[in-house]
Amino acid sequence: MNMSSPVTSAVSDVDQLIIAQARELSDKLKQHRLEMFPPRAQKGLRPFQLAEAARFLGVTSGYLRNLSLEGKGPLPQVTPSGRRSYTAEQLQEMRAFLDENGRGSRYVPHRREGEHLQVIAVVNFKGGSGKTTSAAHLAQYLALTGHRVLAVDLDPQASLSAIHGLQPEFDLGENETLYAAIRYDEERRPLKDVIRKTNFPGLDIVPGNLELMEFEHDTPRILAQGHSADYGRIFFARLDEALASVSDDYDVVVIDCPPQLGFLTMSAICAATAVLITVHPQMLDVMSMCQFLQMLGEVLNTLKGAGGNMKLDWLRYLITRYDPQDGPQTQMVAFMRAMFRHHVLTNPMLRSVAISDAALTNQTLYEIERQQFTRATYDRALESMDAVNGEILDLIHKAWGRK
Repeated sequence: MNMSSPVTSAVSDVDQLIIAQARELSDKLKQHRLEMFPPRAQKGLRPFQLAEAARFLGVTSGYLRNLSLEGKGPLPQVTPSGRRSYTAEQLQEMRAFLDENGRGSRYVPHRREGEHLQVIAVVNFKGGSGKTTSAAHLAQYLALTGHRVLAVDLDPQASLSAIHGLQPEFDLGENETLYAAIRYDEERRPLKDVIRKTNFPGLDIVPGNLELMEFEHDTPRILAQGHSADYGRIFFARLDEALASVSDDYDVVVIDCPPQLGFLTMSAICAATAVLITVHPQMLDVMSMCQFLQMLGEVLNTLKGAGGNMKLDWLRYLITRYDPQDGPQTQMVAFMRAMFRHHVLTNPMLRSVAISDAALTNQTLYEIERQQFTRATYDRALESMDAVNGEILDLIHKAWGRK
């Protein structure tokens, strides 16, 4: 009795089944997207209440209220109950007004002469560490505090792009990701050609999709053929060169790296001036991070010998999804602080339903409406997020030599 035929047939059927299911799912997702977001629709952004706007501007609520009452600067929206709010565009206008009419303070924090572009690579070897959530909130916070920010989605899963209203399967054509700017053939394009605006003024994005995997496939082939001299500098310098071409337009670049140590991640780290490693404080995650650090150290040592840039302004570990009521997590955080000392950020990102629920609709805490949660839940999550991002902002300004 020949048993091979049914097995072969079954395997053959599986690939067709997967292709059919992928096509059906794609059609359904496209239909859902068209219902939720008509063609050419753009993602909006909520207004910011007076206290929130004052915090981003670096002034007191009372001072901002007085400016409003005196008719100075952009005038906020005022509800019948007297509540004031500003759009993100008005925050930019107010920042410029304060710079022109302030008392010596600098409210527009753009890079000054002699201050180098900050390139922050957000990395982790393991999925589910809060890497993309951290990168998205950091990029948006920096934009809201007046910085010119470029977010780079280097993860083929493209979650950072989706958060900013770009669906990788529907909104991106061929050669419209970072791959276009770092590829090895004649189809290479300037990075500025693939940069897109987001719903946050001051925040642009280089979107991603599965096309990024082409770089992982092309690079070993090019290196094996010894063609690096023909296609420009070796692979780890290509991202650095692409970012240099637009550096005058930005203060900070935030790169969301793939959850693996491939050529894309290595390129990002070689281009970075700072590395942020996200880690969930549980044993399996820390063990995974240990393997990641061992591999990363060995790889970077090799790249250093080949001429790669290994100089960083700072490296920090960010504790994510932290529940201070969880005993084992608290012990793991204490263990990490004892081992890595000041390299662990003082402020952890707390675990919160506000963050996870916002993510279900591809939103962040800076986008979602406060009234969708209990006040305490939202405020606690936002306070935690602002504390993390504020600490990173201090590191950026310190790298620039600012007090």
